[in-house]
Amino acid sequence: MPARSTGLTDPSAPAETDNRPETSAAAFFDVDNTMMVGASIFHFAKGLAARDFFSWRDLLSFTLRQARLRATGESKAHMHKARESALAFVTGKQVSELVSLGEQIYDESMADKIWSGTRALAEQHLHEGDRVWLVTATPQELARIIADRLGLTGALGTVAESVDGVYTGALIGDVLHGEAKAEAIRTLAAREGLDLARCSAYSDSINDLPMLCLVGRAVAVNPDSALRGEARERGWEIRDFRTGRRAAMIGVPAALGAGAIAGGVLAGAAARRQIRARAETRAVSTRRSGVARAVGTACSGWSRARGR
Repeated sequence: MPARSTGLTDPSAPAETDNRPETSAAAFFDVDNTMMVGASIFHFAKGLAARDFFSWRDLLSFTLRQARLRATGESKAHMHKARESALAFVTGKQVSELVSLGEQIYDESMADKIWSGTRALAEQHLHEGDRVWLVTATPQELARIIADRLGLTGALGTVAESVDGVYTGALIGDVLHGEAKAEAIRTLAAREGLDLARCSAYSDSINDLPMLCLVGRAVAVNPDSALRGEARERGWEIRDFRTGRRAAMIGVPAALGAGAIAGGVLAGAAARRQIRARAETRAVSTRRSGVARAVGTACSGWSRARGR
């Protein structure tokens, strides 16, 4: 019988109890724009495109679909379309291959995008004996890589089904978004013996309101305007690690930022074309030089043979 994958969002998954701290407190961190600058899945996809895993045109199409999703609302129908577009890239691929590439891409181009302020908050929780989990809509494998690299307890992410180590194109459960995040945390808390009243949650987005309302301490980190207003109304802490122009760029709504992202993708593709063009030019130049030297040698030999 083929082996099917299970994930941390699956209630039947065994608890990870080895060396687990004996505490009922934990902290839950969103990833995109909370723990990391920008969208982790976009950074990952860009790294895959750079490795010719799929085309830059595919990446641009994926980016624009995600931007339209944010601009038009996140209904179940929209989430279903987003899920299908994301899974199309990995269907039939080896899980081990994606994990290996994910580790490379994180080390090369994602590690420097971690907000130092948010990381310090997570490390403070660990220092106090709390468990710290990432809770994100990004794929489970990528979420685990980020958590491992940061020395955190674990990660809850969107779980893609695999059979015999190959992605099927289906999900286990829902995209970990909105209420699904809160439900995943409830399941984890029941399994791990967590007291949610003693737990904390951190996010930048109003979409994570269910998660933030679930715990005893909610913190808005680099919040969007809607969450900032909600946090002020509810008396929640607000931490903003953005400064100057960087804050302005990161704070724009996804719909308005789509053009910038698309431009970045096209610029990346153009840069690759330029690199390839320069390489081809050098190759042609080298070949021509070789031909010229060969012709020059032949002419010299012909001249000597004629006594010149």
